[in-house]
Amino acid sequence: MFYCSVLFPKPILPFQVFSLSHTRDSSLLLPLSLELRLLLPSSSLRGCSEPTNKTENPNKARRGVRLKLRSTMAAATCTSMRFLLSVSVTLTLLRLGASNSEGDALYTLKRSLSDPDNVLQSWDPTLVSPCTWFHVTCNQDNRVTRVDLGNSNLSGHLVPELGKLEHLQYLELYKNNIQGTIPPELGNLKSLVSLDLYNNNISGTIPSSLGKLKNLVFLRLNDNRLTGPIPKELAAVSSLKVVDVSNNDLCGTIPTSGPFEHIPLNNFENNPRLEGPELLGLVSYDTNCS
Repeated sequence: MFYCSVLFPKPILPFQVFSLSHTRDSSLLLPLSLELRLLLPSSSLRGCSEPTNKTENPNKARRGVRLKLRSTMAAATCTSMRFLLSVSVTLTLLRLGASNSEGDALYTLKRSLSDPDNVLQSWDPTLVSPCTWFHVTCNQDNRVTRVDLGNSNLSGHLVPELGKLEHLQYLELYKNNIQGTIPPELGNLKSLVSLDLYNNNISGTIPSSLGKLKNLVFLRLNDNRLTGPIPKELAAVSSLKVVDVSNNDLCGTIPTSGPFEHIPLNNFENNPRLEGPELLGLVSYDTNCS
């Protein structure tokens, strides 16, 4: 049995390798020289390099041929393992890089929020992945799928960086005191199933970009200070089952096509400037909605 030492040079990696088990803070990272040792079968030679054989008689010649054949097979095995390890390490580092990007986005959100109850205390930017943070759920590939911060006594505003969480399925920020507007970048969350921002102090309009969320099932924006019309683009989101925009200051008409055919009218109530369901088939009229 012998060891084949496989050293990965820097050029094969997509980015500088760092000590991944402790930190992701660029001021704390130390370059890591990656050396992997492979345990090869006992029938192999003591290395991946070809031995020097000096044959002096037929028996030694035959033994030299066998040794050279075994050496060639061992070298091929080492080459294959180098390639497989290179691919494996590269994919692992790419996943960690994605986790770092998502952690950066969530840490930006943390910095934009006031957190008197220290709900976000575990959101440590020096960790490799946000998957160890409280109120964050990840899938088996360490990609963020849920952010659960409902009823957490948070205030502040949402950030456009949330649009980078491309695997996010649930964004739960209801019953806080979040102000400001809904970032249009949330329309980039192609995997989003539930957007719950109800019972906050959010103002501005409902972004038309939410019409790009083709997996969205729950859209609850009620009890805020939203203005402007209900985006007609939402009528193209066939997956929508629940839409609640009651208790805002929306204006214009209520869409009646697509998923809106089955949304009860009380989910639109207490919007004084909302003029009721749109009248399909008739000439559009000016609702003075802005």
